[in-house]
Amino acid sequence: MDRIDFEIVQQLRKNARISNKELAEQVGLAASTCLSRMRYLRASGVLRGYHAEVNAAAMGMEIEAMVAVQLTRHTRRGVESFRQHLLGFEEVQRVLHTSGASDFLVQISVRNTEHLRDFVLTAFTERREVKHIETSLIYQQWDSWDLPDYLPEGRA
Repeated sequence: MDRIDFEIVQQLRKNARISNKELAEQVGLAASTCLSRMRYLRASGVLRGYHAEVNAAAMGMEIEAMVAVQLTRHTRRGVESFRQHLLGFEEVQRVLHTSGASDFLVQISVRNTEHLRDFVLTAFTERREVKHIETSLIYQQWDSWDLPDYLPEGRA
């Protein structure tokens, strides 16, 4: 990947609905060249899909939290079973399988504190494989496309 590829990715992270013509103008390419680069980025696995950014609060989910989960045993079967369990809940926004003190970090959105309590009790504490959980409220979130433009060192 060169500087132009990084610029294409950065522009798509800001606005995945941008037209090829607009994208080409923003990165300084002909539309046909930009389209070829986009095809290459998809084929090589750099671009995996396009997603809608959802405002959970506008949907009535006023509280966001991260739940750190430690399993009693960290086995392949246990990890996969717990991952599948979590993905069955509409409150779950993101599941991260991690190293360190926690085996999972789970980002959730809930309506209020009662919903948070009930969800944590149902989704986590009633599971035999869960040893420990710690819930942290998310006050504010910034994604990389909210940050100033940058290119990784040595990629110019």
